[in-house]
Amino acid sequence: MDLATLSFFLPACFALNMAPGPNNLLSVSNSTRYGYRIACIAGMGRLLAFAGMIALASAGLAVVLQTSELLFYGIKIGGAAYLFYLAWQLWRADTGTDASIPGAPAGLMTLARQEFLVAAGNPKAILIFTAFLPQFVDPNQAVAPQFAVLGALFLVLEWIAIGAYAYMGLHMRRWFAKPRGKRIFNRCCAGLLSAAASMLLLARRA
Repeated sequence: MDLATLSFFLPACFALNMAPGPNNLLSVSNSTRYGYRIACIAGMGRLLAFAGMIALASAGLAVVLQTSELLFYGIKIGGAAYLFYLAWQLWRADTGTDASIPGAPAGLMTLARQEFLVAAGNPKAILIFTAFLPQFVDPNQAVAPQFAVLGALFLVLEWIAIGAYAYMGLHMRRWFAKPRGKRIFNRCCAGLLSAAASMLLLARRA
């Protein structure tokens, strides 16, 4: 893999990482409610899900999603249902108390699991990896090492995106310090998560 290929891959990949989506919205929400550090650590759940998807894509198993309508729609409906559940939880969240839980292990695991399930509940993500990453692979060289490098770079850039969105949430935390502000923010996030779930339900196989 040469520098010319990487010079095209890195900006295109980072644009995908920074695109607004359910997981990036979770980073903003978690940082606003629990703090920057917890939001960044919780993002490891998303990285774990994406790493698994990259492995599936490199093994060619994403073809199963393209050929199995039942599996594709099953994952899609499950993912949308989970997003609606998170939206409902945010909508009715108690804003009268401080939600910050510095370093609470149970809360951190819950947030990481949320990130994992939101990422894993989108079958289109595997298809994106299948369609996007191979464009930068040279078929005349060993494919597996190239895919490993591209996948690792994707995860590094995704980690930067997690930090960027969490930083955004950290500053928004100051704006929504009062219960009324928290309620408005939570309900805006709930509405956006519901919209993301609706878009996921409308997604079709490539």
